[in-house]
Amino acid sequence: MSRTASDTGVDRPDDATADPAPPLSHGLKQRHLSMIALGGVIGAGLFVGSGAGIAAAGPSIVVAYALSGLLVMLVMRMLGEMSAAHPSSGSFSAHAERAIGPWAGFASGWSFWVLLCTAVGLEGIAAAGIVADWLPGTPEWAWVALFVAVFCAANLAAVKNFGEFEFWFAALKVGAITLFLVLGVLAIAGLLPGTDSPGTANLTGEGGLLPKGGEGLVVGLLASVFAYGGLETVTIAAAESEDPVQGVARAVRTAMWRIALFYVGSMAVVVTLVPWDSAEVLERGPYVAALDHLGIPGAARLMDVVVLAALLSAMNANVYGASRIAYSLVERGQGPKPLGRVSGGVPRVAVLASCVFGFGCVLLSYWRPDDVFPWLLNMIGAVILVVWIFIAVSQLRLRRTLEREAPERLTVRMWAFPFLTWLALAGMAAIFVLMARQPDTRVQLYSTGGMTVFLAAVGYLWQRTRARA
Repeated sequence: MSRTASDTGVDRPDDATADPAPPLSHGLKQRHLSMIALGGVIGAGLFVGSGAGIAAAGPSIVVAYALSGLLVMLVMRMLGEMSAAHPSSGSFSAHAERAIGPWAGFASGWSFWVLLCTAVGLEGIAAAGIVADWLPGTPEWAWVALFVAVFCAANLAAVKNFGEFEFWFAALKVGAITLFLVLGVLAIAGLLPGTDSPGTANLTGEGGLLPKGGEGLVVGLLASVFAYGGLETVTIAAAESEDPVQGVARAVRTAMWRIALFYVGSMAVVVTLVPWDSAEVLERGPYVAALDHLGIPGAARLMDVVVLAALLSAMNANVYGASRIAYSLVERGQGPKPLGRVSGGVPRVAVLASCVFGFGCVLLSYWRPDDVFPWLLNMIGAVILVVWIFIAVSQLRLRRTLEREAPERLTVRMWAFPFLTWLALAGMAAIFVLMARQPDTRVQLYSTGGMTVFLAAVGYLWQRTRARA
């Protein structure tokens, strides 16, 4: 069955007799989309998980973030090309269906929905831990419930509420990390009063650039890949903006400097200022360790506020993204119809379902912490890499179709096509091989692979059933 891109940004079946569903609203302004693009690249993983990467790789974590950042930039460019040509709330899932087949859209879309919903719970648990430290004696589960309720209510009301939350969260994250970079560069240059320039002592001492050899770099590379969370949100949100094509184009074209500055730049500052094997880096976090080194008073509490904002921002974005992915899948005939109901320009049933699933994950962490909850975490461990593969394969196929049938839609073009697309696919394959070599990530790889194969099989059977009908 053929598909077309509608003016609402959602792919719908070509069925003239079907009653058109109420469209999603276009309540996101350009300032919302610009800040989502700017702040969305600063995921909670940058603040929360980077300490383990530094401890594993040492100063070579900068190389790890640069390599994984290069791969992410290529993926964003491919996704941007397709999203500018066919804006859709389904983003890569809709592109995979158009390029490969309904089963691919089904598998990539629902696996990503599970990932986002589970992430809502995980980020809520981490955010609740910070607040519970500030207010001892308060139950963490109650804070998670409060956070989920707030973002659920905001997303139920109107898409502009999601945009406003993300605008201010992103402003705080961007402001904080920019200030950190400025202070760090001044200290490295010896221009910050009360501090001496460390020179290259922390980069060349204690084992040099590769203190744990190539194996440490591999572990750091795997840690850095999964820190780049939230980049897909802007292509989902663009479909509900005032000018989807311009919004996607602007976000994709600025992705390179944002990744280089916020991720690679901040890691370079940290490992230059602080010895990589310092206990503080792992125990208190690399940013707190660096700020303590600079003598910034209240560094730990300051970073707690920034990390809390990053976690809440990720929760808000994941509730939004999960609801739109589910809505798009239903609109394309690949899910339970109630999830596709739109009221006031918002898929409210999809928002509720995503929040319930997310809070259910929190309850599992209390009720079944030794079996079901770890199984769920392993199952989503490599979903983002599976999604990236679908993006690359879809772009390979859609680019040639667009050049032949609608070249005017190529407002964003993948660099050096098809060479860099194939290079990105080779990089993803290499990461899969590296994951299979590491005991900690091997089980994630196999669990995610099993879920993907299962969803692909279900999607294929669904596709065959609809075709016969």
